[in-house]
Amino acid sequence: MDERFFARDVVAVAADLLGARLLVNGIGGLIVETEAYRQDDEASHSFRGQTAGNAAMFGEPGRAYVYRSYGLHWCFNIVCERGSAVLIRALEPTHGLETMMARRAIGEARKLCAGPGNLCKALGITREINGLSVLADPFSLEPPFEMPVSATGTRIGISKAAERPWRFAVKGSRYLSRPI
Repeated sequence: MDERFFARDVVAVAADLLGARLLVNGIGGLIVETEAYRQDDEASHSFRGQTAGNAAMFGEPGRAYVYRSYGLHWCFNIVCERGSAVLIRALEPTHGLETMMARRAIGEARKLCAGPGNLCKALGITREINGLSVLADPFSLEPPFEMPVSATGTRIGISKAAERPWRFAVKGSRYLSRPI
């Protein structure tokens, strides 16, 4: 993967990230659930234009965009075309399970990275990585060995443009934040 992979339509990138291996400081797993957000999308943080808080969304493709959801949980996105980003909603944990279990204070692997806030806590993601390239340390991002069978549904936890089928998941994965 390189910047060109991300310099495309966010909906295509969100689907193509399924099955990719994402590690942060050697901890992580396979991406099993994503959501796409475009600048012309009322649910997107970039919809009203660039601010200090969403500036990373207007940066180079392949950069991290990290924000707080409801002031409680970090959420990790990867920037695509200008003003668009893919929210990484869930991983199947494969690397660093003991560290993830300690960070989350749970012992069930299925729940470690199910949901964007849980995923960030398990991987140790905070605002400190906002704007960093996901193609360099502390990240490791490898394309899928083979494209998994995917399912599509509507996005979760939003009130505007909620009907758009821009949520993508590995079909049948038991690591999703919610069934699709």
